[in-house]
Amino acid sequence: MFQGSIVALVTPMGLDGGVDELSLHALVDWHVEQGTDAIVAVGTSGESATLDETEHCNVIRQVVEFAAGRIPVIAGTGANSTSEAISLTRCAAQAGADACLLVTPYYNKPTQEGLYLHHKAVAEAVAIPQLLYNVPGRTACDMLPHTVARLAELPNIIGIKEATGDLERVPQLRELCGPDFILLSGDDATTREFVLRGGRGCISVTANVAPSAMHRMVAAALRGDAAEAGRIDSGLADLHKALFLESNPIPVKWALEEMGRIPPGLRLPMTRLSGQYHDAVRQALSKAGII
Repeated sequence: MFQGSIVALVTPMGLDGGVDELSLHALVDWHVEQGTDAIVAVGTSGESATLDETEHCNVIRQVVEFAAGRIPVIAGTGANSTSEAISLTRCAAQAGADACLLVTPYYNKPTQEGLYLHHKAVAEAVAIPQLLYNVPGRTACDMLPHTVARLAELPNIIGIKEATGDLERVPQLRELCGPDFILLSGDDATTREFVLRGGRGCISVTANVAPSAMHRMVAAALRGDAAEAGRIDSGLADLHKALFLESNPIPVKWALEEMGRIPPGLRLPMTRLSGQYHDAVRQALSKAGII
């Protein structure tokens, strides 16, 4: 169920910062039509850090409702408070999400034992399948492979989104966690190689604007067609870079606005894309055949 190109979906917002449900519904329909393999609702790209708990749960419910069983929905339910992560994960389970994605606790900088106990507590509290999410560039916390392996022993911890960009972790994690543990890339620029080395797919920012191309690229890599995967990925390479010229999701929301798919809303402390980067993002969209 959880492989291929999984979009880290943005949360569309109006200029007042309120969630735009019509645009959200349209995005879900578009991803189904374009072949996206699954949706992550309210992850980093969905501005999870600035939605309150009620809004967070409402967006998860809406995405599940709009998806209507056509595509799996993974709910972002991580938090740096274990009790909050449990609460959000319960909400996602009640909403009918297929799984949850839990980022390592940010800012706190827990030890490896703290990471283990945090994720163990959430897994034991809520029976829904859970994916770990390791993104030290944003959390100041790196979940090491041996900690992942300990957590992989828990029956409902089924995989990890590994966003370090360190391709050496793919064989390490595969050896430590076994053949059934789901390895997903969280770094678009290295996704092709990640999958060719044994990963099952990606949770992607680029898929927000190039869903069909990302689906086809990952599908080619999954079947071992390195040449085809490379051909498709070469057209996306500038996009992988341009969408991180400022902090995610600033560039990707601006790109989707340029494409006419969402209104121009973000929540502080996120701000609109700086003018100096507009041309670079437009050029990357053009190279990818999007505009």
